[in-house]
Amino acid sequence: MHRRTVLTTALAAALTGCGRAPGIGEPLPDVTAPVPSATVTAANGPVVVPGEPVRVVALDTAELDSAMTLGITPVGACRPAADHELPGYWPASRLTAVATAGSVGAPHYEQIRALRPELILGNQTRDGAHYDALRAIAPTVLTPTTGFPWRENFLVHARALGSQSAADAVAGAYRGQLATVSRALAGAGATGRRVSLVRFVQGGRIRLYGRQNFLGTILADLQLGRPDAQNVDQFDVEVNPDQLGGADGDLLLYSTYGDPGAAGTDAVLAGPAWRALGAVRAHRAFPVDDQLWFEGIGYTGANLILTQLQCLLGA
Repeated sequence: MHRRTVLTTALAAALTGCGRAPGIGEPLPDVTAPVPSATVTAANGPVVVPGEPVRVVALDTAELDSAMTLGITPVGACRPAADHELPGYWPASRLTAVATAGSVGAPHYEQIRALRPELILGNQTRDGAHYDALRAIAPTVLTPTTGFPWRENFLVHARALGSQSAADAVAGAYRGQLATVSRALAGAGATGRRVSLVRFVQGGRIRLYGRQNFLGTILADLQLGRPDAQNVDQFDVEVNPDQLGGADGDLLLYSTYGDPGAAGTDAVLAGPAWRALGAVRAHRAFPVDDQLWFEGIGYTGANLILTQLQCLLGA
């Protein structure tokens, strides 16, 4: 149901029940006037978007989180290539309404066209090369990149979706939860603990995540420390299985993108280099949900991660 339909129905009922009903043939007041279009400044330049678009396609997981957080279930979304489904931290009742629109970095133009979108959200990192084809289907708003500037990107998404006031409330709720978790960590003496982030990637090397990514910003918000090898102003550091010294920390969190066998996760976890890590020997190494921690780029994902971090750090 369109966001204005409820208002329109309620007004019509009120007019009928008060004083006198409009006579036959008398028009009701125009309460369904379309919301004016707006111009959004995006990485690809100014884009004219419809007011309060409902039929939205999200080309990456950050764009999916932004739309869903702001109460808009996209008509279509691209899923990460190595995943069989969209991120499962969203309720299945909402995800079933989202059609497949290709995979991240490889949108399916005909599937997107068939969805009749009013707006397409993406980022230049994944879809800069697809922009001309996408804008021929619907107004397309791209952020420069994804991950590290996720809060700035969220504001761009909110402006394109006509949801600026809701975006302010979402950001305020995150700040509130951040303060609550920070107090809990301080009370438990966990502030400053060095948190290691390790991701095994199908078809790639092992990634030790640095500071310039989604998770790095959350850890910084909580004033949590990082191992020396990960305390760098870059997205990640890729290593081989025999170079795992930089993966150690007071708390080690790891996940797998894709198949654990193909990513080498199973072999590494069974190997001597992994078992020699201090966090592993102290039973402070934990698997986390890859779709939430590494793909849940946005405020809903961040709030869930804050809650899990509080538990994992014993606060």
